[in-house]
Amino acid sequence: MRRIVPILFPFLLLWGSGCGGPELTDTRTPFFEDRAQATGLGFVHFNGMSGELYIPEVTGTGVGMLDYDNDGDLDLYLVQGRMLGPGKTPEDVLVPWIGEGPLIDRLYRNDLTVAPDGTRTLRFTDVTVASGLVSDGYGMGVITGDYDNDGWIDLYVTNLEGNRLFRNRGDGTFENTTEKAGVDDPRWSVPAVFFDYDRDGWLDLFVGNYLDFTYDNHKTCLTVTGARDYCGPSAYRGEPDRLFHNQGDGTFRDVTRESGLHTAYGPALGAVSADLNGDGRPDLYVANDGRPNQMWIQRDDGTFEDASLMGGSAVNAEGFPEASMGIDAADFDGDGDVDLFMAHIAGETNTLYRNDGSGLFEDVSIHSGLGPASKWATGFGAGSLDYDNDGWLDVLTVNGAVRTIEEQARQQIPYPLRQPNQLFRNLGQGRFEEVSELAGESLAASEVSRGAAFGDVDNDGDTDVLVLNSNGPTQLLINQVGQDRAWIGLRLVTGDPLRDALGARVGAFPAGRPPLWRRVRTDASFASANDPRVLVGLDGTPEVDRIQVRWPGGRLEEWTGVPAGRYTTLREGDGRELRP
Repeated sequence: MRRIVPILFPFLLLWGSGCGGPELTDTRTPFFEDRAQATGLGFVHFNGMSGELYIPEVTGTGVGMLDYDNDGDLDLYLVQGRMLGPGKTPEDVLVPWIGEGPLIDRLYRNDLTVAPDGTRTLRFTDVTVASGLVSDGYGMGVITGDYDNDGWIDLYVTNLEGNRLFRNRGDGTFENTTEKAGVDDPRWSVPAVFFDYDRDGWLDLFVGNYLDFTYDNHKTCLTVTGARDYCGPSAYRGEPDRLFHNQGDGTFRDVTRESGLHTAYGPALGAVSADLNGDGRPDLYVANDGRPNQMWIQRDDGTFEDASLMGGSAVNAEGFPEASMGIDAADFDGDGDVDLFMAHIAGETNTLYRNDGSGLFEDVSIHSGLGPASKWATGFGAGSLDYDNDGWLDVLTVNGAVRTIEEQARQQIPYPLRQPNQLFRNLGQGRFEEVSELAGESLAASEVSRGAAFGDVDNDGDTDVLVLNSNGPTQLLINQVGQDRAWIGLRLVTGDPLRDALGARVGAFPAGRPPLWRRVRTDASFASANDPRVLVGLDGTPEVDRIQVRWPGGRLEEWTGVPAGRYTTLREGDGRELRP
């Protein structure tokens, strides 16, 4: 497929070079290098395609980054598919990309070593069988969080039929506690979010459900030329989502109805939790495929109200719902509040909703430059990352079509949905330019990309990206440039035993510069789990004056003397408490 290069409007070029925006450094070093094979990450995804064109084949799956063994580096979880169709096996079709071993999700341990001279050697070991973390369903996504507050990261895996909760025993092994915890859902689930919505110190669980698809109600759809093709979401009924309240004893209670989340739903593909209106309570945003999105604002009594229509984030600026897949909530324009970004299908544009700080959003996709450059692509995994550590959050989307690309079909490509991925550099104040051509061959590779997880897998101070390619090999995009600028890394923990403080907000105050606000999360992107640590690029500023943390329970604390160029753990209660 021919790559479309967007035209940058003159005012954007002038803004970036002479009106206060950072200048793009001329470098021959590609921003990212695919190190999957070199580091022992040989995972190959199989989508179960058998020629029937079942819609789950095209939806794709997510990936996860987590430190399951508490050794200080990120391990990887890869979600796998399986054969689709009653009575069918992989041997029924020609599937050369399946590889060796059973079709199960895979856990890879990170065996990172750092020599005295600082040289880093990154190596991954498949520990799936030894860990007991065996999930052999048709996988969709994964989210991570310490749901039982024992200091060890647990996993919730969404599937086409029946989800699974895996409790980390703390000895390198996991147990399936789905039935005991009461968090199964027989419907087709895709996104999930661990977040403490009632701020009682225990992580609750949101599960987003997609479509009412079965083999019996499978439908036949056609291309414009009359050939058979994958159906879109409008061919099936959307399924309602669920909210589970953590009762603190290893079990959850379904509170979907009493919380108010039963009043609206659509085919959910993305979900993220953040304080969207600045009142200190965690809210929830759900991205639906071809239906209006929901922005669940939490009321004083702990129930939720869908404020997306009045808040300007249900539909785009033209009043139309879009095929929302990947999503992130971050401060893209540097004004201290949380904006929303989501990736959409080809023919639409990726969308940036700017927050005015009170939960009122404006679609600024065209003005930001993110919209026109994405109209040819279908984006799934998407997220914010400061790839060059200049202090501004950039955007990466991984792409792959959902309807047949005729040119690829004529070339007899078995899965004719391949598209290259995209990287957008933040020029400051929420304006972006595409820099994909500078990112390297690994980003330009044409695959059917779906999941993307963001985190620092080699602990060198910049953000790397793990990409799940449907029916293809995994990519591990190692950042080659961010570590060359000043940075500060933070892990925010609370409780005893210590656990990641999901939902905390962190402000880094570099000397002579406005504060840089980030949030502690594992959610966002498409059905994927991210690094819970906070990484802040400082550009040319060698240090920060202070760090402020707004903890999930509402406490505000400050630290001084936190060193740059390394990761530091900040524990709730150890800082200087500030008045709200």
